[in-house]
Amino acid sequence: MKDIVTNRKARRDYTIIETYEAGIELRGTEVKSIRDGKIHIGEAFARVHNGECWLYQCDIRPFEQASHEFHVPLRNRRLLLHKKEIRRLEALTEQHGATVVPLRVYWKDRRVKVELGVGKGKDQRDRREDLKRRAHNREVERELARFNK
Repeated sequence: MKDIVTNRKARRDYTIIETYEAGIELRGTEVKSIRDGKIHIGEAFARVHNGECWLYQCDIRPFEQASHEFHVPLRNRRLLLHKKEIRRLEALTEQHGATVVPLRVYWKDRRVKVELGVGKGKDQRDRREDLKRRAHNREVERELARFNK
């Protein structure tokens, strides 16, 4: 599984509760653009609408070498999930106020997959606590490495 793009802001801004693997419905020129790495998921999010899961604000730049068919860069793309997973996502977002964000896009057996994370938004205090915890862990690792030399 080779990562194409990761959404680093998602783990910073949200506490991820669950993750799901979803396929994504793409057109031919979109796949070629993804192979070139022309995809951006920083502002993307997913929503359940009419029993289907959709990915919004996923920016896939057009493929320049395409002959006559160009795709719309910010079109809504359908995510391919099992019905049970879609119902679970819908329940989490409606009852708990969670948000579904794409964490990464990657290749799996010649197919493009999206890892979705269901998360609650962090406030400023939670982000500061995360930074403190990471800094503390970094210091502990440094001391252990220095001690084990």
